[in-house]
Amino acid sequence: MSIELRTKYGQIDISNEVIAMVAGGAAIDCYGIVGMASKNQMKDGLTDILRKENFSRGVLVRQTEDSIHIDMYIIVSYGTKISEVAHNVQTKVKYTISHTIGLSVDSVNIYVQGVKVTNP
Repeated sequence: MSIELRTKYGQIDISNEVIAMVAGGAAIDCYGIVGMASKNQMKDGLTDILRKENFSRGVLVRQTEDSIHIDMYIIVSYGTKISEVAHNVQTKVKYTISHTIGLSVDSVNIYVQGVKVTNP
């Protein structure tokens, strides 16, 4: 599925996978994030941390008639305040998608799939 944008120059189709990659890249830059987790835990394994090329497996882009919703599955670093990390991810993803792709995101839902101890 893709999102269609009409401009004065023509039509632009943006696939949901591209939006997921941009959202995953924005999220991974936030403090307290160890990595992205798979949204299909039983099939893909519970403890897998996704690499950059697989960010779309940890992000689900849903669209209704005139709104976009993003579900993100993340793994946070031990010792960080989970609510603060989730809020930072929501803010950064909304900002990045609006400035990179030009879309307005209505909601960014964060699902914390695990906590991992990182080496200092």
